[in-house]
Amino acid sequence: MLDNLNKYKIILASNSPRRRELLAGLGVDFEVRVIPDIDESYPASLQGEEIPAYIAEKKAKAYYENLADDELLITADTIVWTYNKIMGKPANREEAIDMLMTLSNHVHEVMTGVCLTTKQKSVSFVVSSAVCFAELTKEEIDFYVDTYHPFDKAGAYGIQEWIGHVGVEAINGSFYNVMGLPVQRLYRELMKF
Repeated sequence: MLDNLNKYKIILASNSPRRRELLAGLGVDFEVRVIPDIDESYPASLQGEEIPAYIAEKKAKAYYENLADDELLITADTIVWTYNKIMGKPANREEAIDMLMTLSNHVHEVMTGVCLTTKQKSVSFVVSSAVCFAELTKEEIDFYVDTYHPFDKAGAYGIQEWIGHVGVEAINGSFYNVMGLPVQRLYRELMKF
């Protein structure tokens, strides 16, 4: 199935254990390569899907010089978008609780930008999923934050964790996108590459 990818050595540029697990689920061999402290800032004029696309492309540019001719680089960035603003990773417990209170009893968008890059070309795409949260109590939110410490996750939650089991009422779109990598679309794009 994946024979046409054999001409490339696939490089995943991510520290995320979730992205590693999801890419492994596609049955492709890959290497993880991480450049620390890549600047993930973006122009304030960008909105919604423009933000993760911009950041995924910016990450790819940071790796480009060290990319070999036979390597295919995958970079990605995931954001939570609600009330027309981005919800990033919480800085501390209080910010995580505030984020989850905002998401409670509300629908938000999870958007992942992905950039596929070789020395010859670059292809980017964004996948968006709508997530409907049930109304969460303060006690439920406190329990989740104190037990799971979701400080490395956009929107202060991981859908595959306890809060996803008890708080997510519905998803319109890719579940795996909400985890951080839209693998179905990624597979299709890799097949076209």
